[in-house]
Amino acid sequence: MAKQKFNIIESTCLPIQIDNCNTDLIIPARYLASTTRDPKFFGDAFMHDLRYAADGTPVDDFVMNQNPFSETPSEGVREIIIGGQNWGSGSSREHAAWAIAGYGVRVVISSSFADIHRNNLLNCFVLPVVVSEDFQQELFATIAADANAKVRVDVPEQTVTNLTTGRSEHFEINGYKKYCLMNALDDIDFLMENTAKIEAYEQQA
Repeated sequence: MAKQKFNIIESTCLPIQIDNCNTDLIIPARYLASTTRDPKFFGDAFMHDLRYAADGTPVDDFVMNQNPFSETPSEGVREIIIGGQNWGSGSSREHAAWAIAGYGVRVVISSSFADIHRNNLLNCFVLPVVVSEDFQQELFATIAADANAKVRVDVPEQTVTNLTTGRSEHFEINGYKKYCLMNALDDIDFLMENTAKIEAYEQQA
């Protein structure tokens, strides 16, 4: 998945107001057998069985098929998902995080995440942001009133702001993962960055 440095992300949002949205909804199990790591392949599979009927036709009443939410995030639109409670429950499949990242999303905001899915998102350079249920509902209401309302996620300050109302909340993030996101480093990159320190430590042993 693409490694992009995180600083301040300001974007319109994709509201997926489904509580307990599990990983089988995020990406159906049949895609797990694929050997590709092509981001577009998994991005196209994101929420596939809610987006499309069995005959392949779009499901008109699903939010991702409604204007303006049907625009493509990879074109710089809607890099933030506002999700329901307990986002990413169910199986621990990493493919769910691949699908979200492949679709072009950089931040998922919810009042709660399944632990393994939250970690998978971070490993795929997608930031999970936990907010209060009240703020979560405010964001849904704001987007319902104005589909082009924007949210700002400030990673250095660890704040998320509803730019329509001005309300802001602080969010928590592991210091190591914050450093990696802000410097576009995966775990291997981090180790390579610290090779000299590791070698110096080994020589002292």
